[in-house]
Amino acid sequence: MDIRKATETDIDKVWEIFSKVIETGDTYVFNPNTPKADLKKHWFADYMETYVIEENGQILGTYIIKPNQIDLGSHIANCSYMVNPNSHGKGIGKKLCEHSLKIAKENNFEGIQFNIVVSTNKGAVELWKKYGFEIIGTTPKGFRHSELGLVDTHIMYKDLNK
Repeated sequence: MDIRKATETDIDKVWEIFSKVIETGDTYVFNPNTPKADLKKHWFADYMETYVIEENGQILGTYIIKPNQIDLGSHIANCSYMVNPNSHGKGIGKKLCEHSLKIAKENNFEGIQFNIVVSTNKGAVELWKKYGFEIIGTTPKGFRHSELGLVDTHIMYKDLNK
């Protein structure tokens, strides 16, 4: 598997992943009916870097990395990761996380903060913990889960200087 920066030619394949991931309404804040035209502002904006992981010419996952805030908060990164549901169980999330940690350090970020990790997304919470992220806060009922209703969300953080 290779990870590389995404290009304009990847938009359709990234959209396939993005649309499949958000349609379930259980892990991301994006409306399940988000139109493809919105993908550029959510996943390919000028202020972020977008990466894809591919194997045998097939894109299996993607992530973005960007400053979590502007100006005086720009030393902390924010990332979002998506894996094609058909490719779960292949260690793709791990590979994307490892790559993003490397890229964050190369770009002189001091840490990475995930602003909203849905508490019921146990796989993601456990994966981020394995990579040294800590839950530093919880927002009660911060997410409208498509099946469970209002559920908590976590803010998770990793100090890149440790």
